[in-house]
This record gives sequence, structure tokens and C-alpha cells, in this order.
Amino acid sequence: QVQLVESGGGLVQTGGSLRLSCAASGRAFSAYAMGWFRQAPGKEREFVAAISASGDRTYYPSSAKRQFTISRDNAKNTMWLQMDSLKPEDTAVYYCAANRDPLGSAWYKEYDYWGQGTQVTVSS
Repeated sequence: QVQLVESGGGLVQTGGSLRLSCAASGRAFSAYAMGWFRQAPGKEREFVAAISASGDRTYYPSSAKRQFTISRDNAKNTMWLQMDSLKPEDTAVYYCAANRDPLGSAWYKEYDYWGQGTQVTVSS
């Protein structure tokens, strides 16, 4: 079992930046691929980014202009999401998730463990 706790969300103005953190405890963090997803009210959960267990591969939505950067430090059992040039449409609850498949995935149903989420609100 892996326990995940997100932090770093908050209120930011359009064009601003935030850095989300996901702290993991429990089984070996380095064995899991990790991902970030978000969900806005009334919308489906959306893939934001993923990173392989070793950290050598990263994945982003193909249609998205690179706003976000995912990274991890297995020695610190922590993953991050750097978010830049934020827009009001980025407002959502952001979740980190762990995947037993070490390669990672963009499909949220393939993730096994989830954090409680952190709210990001971008004001116009």
C-alpha cells in the first residue's frame, strides 16, 4: 500500500505559477510510476502528466502546450508538478496517483493509489 499526500495548491492570478508536491509513504516509492490528474466541477478527471518509476520517462497530453513539468526524487519519496502560465481554466482539484506499472499511463483507471487532492484556483 502507498499513501499519498498532495500539497502546494492555492489561489494564484492568471499567468502565475505554482508547484505541487506529492509525498509518498508505505511501499517502495521507486517501484511505482506516478501521475498527476485534475478534476474541475462537472468535468471528468483529466490527465495532466506522468513519470515512470525510474524518472527517465515523462508523459504529457499530446494536445497541451507545455505548461506543466513533472519530476520526482525517489530518495525523497516525493513527486512535483511545476505549473507555469496558469489560466482560469486550470482551476481544478489536482490529484497525484501511483501506478504499479513502472512505465506509467495516461489512463486514470490504471492507477492504484490516490491522494486526497489539492485545490488550485486561478483568478482572472
